[in-house]
Amino acid sequence: QVQLQESGPGLVKPSQMLSLTCTVSGGSITTTYYSWSWIRQSPGKGLEWMGARAYDGNTYYSPSLQSRAAISRNTSKNLFSLQLNSVTPEDTAVYYCAGATYGSSWFPFTKYDYWGQGTQVTVSS
Repeated sequence: QVQLQESGPGLVKPSQMLSLTCTVSGGSITTTYYSWSWIRQSPGKGLEWMGARAYDGNTYYSPSLQSRAAISRNTSKNLFSLQLNSVTPEDTAVYYCAGATYGSSWFPFTKYDYWGQGTQVTVSS
């Protein structure tokens, strides 16, 4: 059974960098035709797809976050990470990592087979 676990600081100061890691167990992040995404939900808002790293190493980002986000991976440790620069209070959200078959669209969110439990990140001084 594939399980995902997010980890990282729960509090980040404005203008700093947010770093989160998703450790995957029970499956490989290099599984063919599979992708691993970061998704967040801000208070009172719906889910927002942020970006993904596909099985072949290619990365994809939401246009609204492309200038600030970076998704990396460590295949030896079977994890992938999110870095988000220059955070503001608007980046306060529950951050999820999730896995889905690599396809032509990152939506709908019901296509994701595996989800982490989510981790709360608050941006505040």
